[in-house]
Parts: sequence; C-alpha cells; structure tokens
Amino acid sequence: VRSQTLDDKTGLSQTKVSSKVSRFLEWPSKIHIEQIHITDVFFFTFLSEVEEFDPVLRDRSHIDETLRLATEEKAADYAAAIQKLRKIYHSSIKPMEQAYKYNELRQHEISDGEITSKPMVLFLGPWSVGKSSMINYLLGLHDSPYQLYTGAEPTTSEFTVIMHGEKIRSVEGIVMAADSSRSFSPLEKFGQNFLEKLIGIEMPHKLLERVTFVDTPGIIENRKQQERGYPFNDVCQWFIDRADLIFVVFDPTKLDVGLELEMLFRQLKGRESQIRIILNKADNLATQDLMRVYGALFWSLAPLINVTEPPRVYVSSFWPYDYAPDTSRELFKREEISLLEDLNQVIENRMENKIAFIRQHAIRVRIHALLVDRYVQTFKEKMSFFSDPELVFQEIVDEPDKFYIFKSILAKTNVSKFDLPNRDAYRDFFGINPITNFKPLTSQCSYIGGCLLDKIEKAITNELPALLSGINSGKQPGLSSCEVTGCGEKPKNRYRKN
Repeated sequence: VRSQTLDDKTGLSQTKVSSKVSRFLEWPSKIHIEQIHITDVFFFTFLSEVEEFDPVLRDRSHIDETLRLATEEKAADYAAAIQKLRKIYHSSIKPMEQAYKYNELRQHEISDGEITSKPMVLFLGPWSVGKSSMINYLLGLHDSPYQLYTGAEPTTSEFTVIMHGEKIRSVEGIVMAADSSRSFSPLEKFGQNFLEKLIGIEMPHKLLERVTFVDTPGIIENRKQQERGYPFNDVCQWFIDRADLIFVVFDPTKLDVGLELEMLFRQLKGRESQIRIILNKADNLATQDLMRVYGALFWSLAPLINVTEPPRVYVSSFWPYDYAPDTSRELFKREEISLLEDLNQVIENRMENKIAFIRQHAIRVRIHALLVDRYVQTFKEKMSFFSDPELVFQEIVDEPDKFYIFKSILAKTNVSKFDLPNRDAYRDFFGINPITNFKPLTSQCSYIGGCLLDKIEKAITNELPALLSGINSGKQPGLSSCEVTGCGEKPKNRYRKN
C-alpha cells in the first residue's frame, strides 16, 4: 500500500493511513486483497470504513444448550460416590498394591487427586491448527484478557491446563506438581525444565466445573525432541494415558505427516476409542476442495491407525467468528453440535468411567499378586538344602512355562489370558525386587483386617459393581465414615502466583 500517495490525496497523515492498513490486515474476514479495485482513492475509502466495522461473531447459545450448562448438577450424589470409591480403593486395593509392589511393575500408582479429578480433554496436533482458538471458543474467552494467545506462527510452547477455580489466576507448574490435591504430582519426574513449561489457568466457568482442558505445544516436524529441553513424547504419553477424550486437530492446508506425528499416533495405540479427529478451519476451502482434503486426510492417517473402525472425524471451523460466505454453514453447525454431544457424553459418564477404571486397575493388581504368589510357591517347592537360591530362581524366571507359572493362574476363576502381563516384565521386576521380599498370599491375612485377596476380590465382584449400579439407578451411595481417607477437605495452597 502506497501510504505516501494516499497522504497526498487525502491530507491524512501517513501514520493514520498505516494504522488503517494494519487493522485491515488483522481484520478476520475472508475478503482477498486481490478482489479490491486497485485505485488508491477507492482503497482508502474502503479502509476508512474499517474503523466502524465490527466482525460478525457466531451465536454460541447451542454450546450451553448441548452441554446442558444451565442445569444444576447433583453435587451431593457425585461427592458421596467419589468418597465411597476412595474408601474402597484405600481399604481393599491399595494394601495389595503395596504388599506386592505393583507400581514398580506398571509405574502407575493411583493418587487421591486422580480419583477425584474431572474428565480430561486433551488437544494434540501440529502447530497453528487452531487448538488454542478452539478452547477459547468453547469457553467463550474471545476478547477477554484471559484468552489463550493465538496466531499464525507457533504460539503455544507450554502445556497449559485450564481448570476450574473460584477466581481467575495462573498456577505455576512447580506449584501444580507440589499440590497433593491435584492429579499432576507425578509430572515432577520429568524434571524442572518441564515444570517451567507447565502452566495452569484457573477460572470460574460452568463447563470447567465438569471437565479440564489441556492445550499442548504444536508438533513441529523440523524440531528434535532434545531441543525442547524435556522428554516431550514421554510427557505426551502421560497425558494420553489419563485423558478421557483426545482431540487431534488438523488444518486442511497443512496435512503433511512427518516423523513427529507418526510417533504421536504410535503413542495413541490402544486409545482409539478416545480419539476424535478434527478438520478445523474448514470454511477456508470450497466444498469440492474440502472433499479432496477429507480424502487426503484419511489417506495420510490410514497407515498410522490400524483399527477396523476409523476414529470419528469432525469437519467445521471452531472459532468465534461467523463462517465464511458460500460455505456449508448448516453442515458445519451440525458437525459442531455432534462434537459437543460427544463431549457431553464423556462428562455425564465420568463417574461410571472412573469406577470402571478403578475396577480394571484392581483386576490387574489381583493378577499381579497371584503371579507373584505363584513364583514364591514354586521357588519354595524347588528349593532344597543343597540348592543355590539364585540359580533356582533364575531358572524359574527364565522359563516360567516349564513351571506352569502363567498356566496355573489361568486355571483360576475370573482370570482371562488377555489380561496377563508380559512375561519378560517379571524378569526385570524380580531383578529389582528379590523373591525373598514377598510373602505368599496365605500369609497376607490378619484377625482384624481379614485377607488381602478376599478384600480385593470382594471389591471387584461386589463393592464396585454395586457402586456402579447405584450411580446408574440414581440412588445416593451411602458412606458410613470418613476413616482411612478423611472427609475430602482440600488442602490450602500456600504458593500463589501474584
């Protein structure tokens, strides 16, 4: 733009004209510059109207309606169910975990923060595909001082956790990891460099009372993991393992799949039911071009997702401004409502999913205890006065089939062969934990507390299914006392960022 020429013709200062040009370039419309008649006077007349122009914002009423944010939640019933679940875990499952060191096999110890946490929605994808803009849109943060920063360049360099709080404030990563009431304390194992790249944002919002959003740094194919200063893929895996819903966002103009994205989809293996593919910014393309991009997306992702039924793909434009003219507005609106219904289903089923997760965890702990018990019994049977303990046990660990370790477990009731862990994992497990450190299950009993195996089997077959049926029938589960776990008081956070 020849601002000096405009200055001569209009008598306005060059600074004023440049300001109008800058506002035009930032103006969120779909008008192409080449469509404007190339005459200085006409162009200036057009720019003079930019100051009075307000971009058309999209109606957001369907978000509140679909997510049912106006309805009151039965907080008392939910809190009672959570408290009952904590009591079952601490009294029936955790003692078995500690007795047979299950967390050293799976490296996953469930904390109180994880039991009481809200469903987590994780946003993944390349840089500048609209992940942060989508969160701003869902929460209505547009033009507020608390909106996530967005731009055409890579803007998000931190893992940002958006969660509910009584007032708007930011929480540093080191504080989030130190606060035992949250579920993020295990992140401390990734080092201080990562905690500096972790930030939390608390705000009072109806949607955040039911769900937590996690915005991740965009994948940049030409950047190595070591350049970030922390194990990026390991951190992503931690969030993937705990996410209830995973949105993988793509831009229709950037569908190239590189090594970083391939690694990400390898990490998502086994979590296909939680994955949703989002083709964002779809109103940038004509309908015919969009159909081609949709096909190209499936062609690019087919080798990475080895499942019979592909993940659901949502096609729309998730930001607060109105759709571009001459695009499939009704289609995009229906796709958006469908995605919101998907999100709402995860929110409404959060208690059922949490109970099912704890029960699945209890089944794995029980199988682990049965296997360790079988190793202990076999070791005692094969030992004699003249035997070398190390050689005897090494033979048992190296050839478990010879001693029917795993087959004997399958002979027991309620044990599936598909739930058995990897046999090589026990070679490493007993390399750290000597067999002499463990007692047989028959010795893990007390007069007052009962037997550990009986308690965990009771939790799996009776207590957890009864709690689940009580939730589904709308009955409020009873809680006799607050012993073992306390009454759910949230510890005060002494570290606050000013």
